[in-house]
This record gives sequence, C-alpha cells and structure tokens, in this order.
Amino acid sequence: MASEYIVNVTTDTFESEVIASPVPTMVDFWAPWCGPCRMVLPIMDELADEFNGKYKVCKVNVDEEEALAMRFRVMTIPTVIVFKNGQMVAKSIGVKSKEEFIEMFSAE
Repeated sequence: MASEYIVNVTTDTFESEVIASPVPTMVDFWAPWCGPCRMVLPIMDELADEFNGKYKVCKVNVDEEEALAMRFRVMTIPTVIVFKNGQMVAKSIGVKSKEEFIEMFSAE
C-alpha cells in the first residue's frame, strides 16, 4: 500500500517541496515501467511512514518531469538524492537496502 506521506513532485513544486523543505528530503527519481524502481517503491513507502516529520520522501516521475531529471543529471533509474538545507548531499543509483537508504540521511 502506498504511503500517504510520499509527495509526488513536479518541476512546479520542486523548489517548495524539496529545496525549501525544513527537513532532509529524499527524492526518488523513477518511472512506472522500471522494474528496479518497483523494487524500491515499498522501501520508500516504509521510510515515508516511519520517518514522517523527521524526514520527507518525494518521488519524481522522470517520464513526466524530464527537466528535473536533466537538472540533476539522472541518467539511470532509480536514482535517489537526499537534499538538506536546499543542497544535494547524497546520491545513489540502483536498488539499495532500506538501511542503505536510511544512511543517506546522515550525509553532510
């Protein structure tokens, strides 16, 4: 079941939802046809539920938001990027474990 706490981000909402976020924000760049992206989806749902309020989890559909994918040089999906205080602090490509994604929040 999809988490009610995941925010679907577009080019129009990226600045307010991610860059201006008061909490560290994980952005999952994905596409519906991507098998590995579907493997990451339940992990993102768990993170959004478990860390709601402490961290934010967002998703960007690269098929619909090509400009954002280009802006952050997303060439392979899934790509997960963590932003803190408006800055990119960690980037991961491919399927990772829940623990590895959690560790990304510790990046400076």
